[in-house]
Amino acid sequence: MKIKRYLAYTSAMLAMAVATTAQAEDGYAAPDDWPPPMTEHKMGMALFDRLEYSVPDKGQDAMVWDFQGWYGGDVNRVYLKSEGENVQGDGEDAEFESLELLYSRLIADFWELQGGIGYQGGVFSDDHNERTYGVISLLGVMPYGIETDAAVQVSDEGDLAASFEGEYDLRLTQRLYLQPRTEIAVAASEVKEFGVGEGLNSVRVGLRLGYEVTRRVAPYVGAYWEKEYGDTADLSRASGDSSEDTGVVAGVRLMF
Repeated sequence: MKIKRYLAYTSAMLAMAVATTAQAEDGYAAPDDWPPPMTEHKMGMALFDRLEYSVPDKGQDAMVWDFQGWYGGDVNRVYLKSEGENVQGDGEDAEFESLELLYSRLIADFWELQGGIGYQGGVFSDDHNERTYGVISLLGVMPYGIETDAAVQVSDEGDLAASFEGEYDLRLTQRLYLQPRTEIAVAASEVKEFGVGEGLNSVRVGLRLGYEVTRRVAPYVGAYWEKEYGDTADLSRASGDSSEDTGVVAGVRLMF
């Protein structure tokens, strides 16, 4: 029903635009201070999809963020994306797992093709290994409302990697929702300084229960399971870390 109403609304707007154009050609133009009928207005949004405190069964607690902001119109936009964490008690500053500046273009209904540059490393510090990379990603909504972000990265050293993220909001009430989420990472080459092995790197699955105090503020609690595979798991075990873990999280989803 929503799609039918949207199509009917779009048809009506197009008919109004045609009628306005016809009137202008006939000498009955709208006043000069009226905006064009189909103007694309610029706007922006910022979203912390995850801003949470993570408590793993193994390892140290961490503050984790997943942020994206954009500015533009319906077709062309500029995105700023960031994911990272600040591990508690390790004596190091926070780390950007990714910080990306992207140009985005709408290529189909609900799908945007994005490209730009990215950075991985310390947040205003040299506590962590650093690298830059180019990235191409596909951001959109699959059937049944599954939000996805698939990306391919090529580092300044020529290392190739890819990632997939997917999440779905299952509405329990108008305000209460359950969100399953998954992350998959793969790489074409080994990069020991970043703990990345060749092949399938890791799979992470999470579940969050959130409550929308408003549409812009939604605290939540959840749990996750993650496992590393192949060479990546070997690198973790060699450094004394576990290749499999579970944990709980508590945080808030914020929209500006």
